[in-house]
Amino acid sequence: MPKPTIRLYDTVGTGLIIGWKSGVIISNQTGGFSCLQPEMEGIYVPLRNDYRIEGLVFESPEIELSAYFRGPKHRGSGAVSGLDVIDADFIDGVLQRANLSRAVMVDRGRLRDSNEAWVHVTLIQDEWNDPSLGVFAGFGPYPRPAILTWSNSD
Repeated sequence: MPKPTIRLYDTVGTGLIIGWKSGVIISNQTGGFSCLQPEMEGIYVPLRNDYRIEGLVFESPEIELSAYFRGPKHRGSGAVSGLDVIDADFIDGVLQRANLSRAVMVDRGRLRDSNEAWVHVTLIQDEWNDPSLGVFAGFGPYPRPAILTWSNSD
């Protein structure tokens, strides 16, 4: 019997799929117009997405990530041949600006397996030292594999 599956196709904003024996497969459409559909067993956690009614403003690291992958380097190609160190540095910078770099970093050993909207990352520790403050906590032992994902640019 196939495992239950959640497809993030209609999700807006940045999220983290934490590798975890949940019995649930999480998938997203990735890779730009290639429309890849990678999957991972785990738990999905939305990250740093906010909406302000005043001015109708959506705030999310997704905005910066999407602009980068649509920009001059990748031109919406989806980076389906994998990412490189320049991409990893950029994504780690986005994580830092979102105050996530103490807990999440790009897995540089999995760059070739990553593409637009599906980036292999490593969960290093709980988001905050006080578990009651973080969006995610208690997923040790660390390090733990995870996927940084967002809406595909197709």
